Amino acid sequence: MGLGYISSRWQEDIVLDKGQAGLWLIQACQGETMKIEILGTGCPKCRMLEENARKAVAEKKVNAEIVKVTDIGKIMEYGVMSTPAIAIDGEVKASGRLISPDEIKKWL
Repeated sequence: MGLGYISSRWQEDIVLDKGQAGLWLIQACQGETMKIEILGTGCPKCRMLEENARKAVAEKKVNAEIVKVTDIGKIMEYGVMSTPAIAIDGEVKASGRLISPDEIKKWL
């Protein structure tokens, strides 16, 4: 199966398998939107964490908005001293290390 894009109301597109795209869209419209924040300055590990979060969201088929937070002041407001970090619905789940898609899926 090929990959397709679902244009969403979020800032960026999510890549999904075409066979699952319709089901995911229906589920996304029915549930609440989870907010996933990637906290970091844009280093390679921060970008990889964002990719891992997008992969986890697509595989788990959850309705989520993924936002990059690069402002140091806002990152500090979360109490994060080491990046990359990931916050889900305002709660920091991990910081200072790269998190795998499988670990992220456990939090979704």
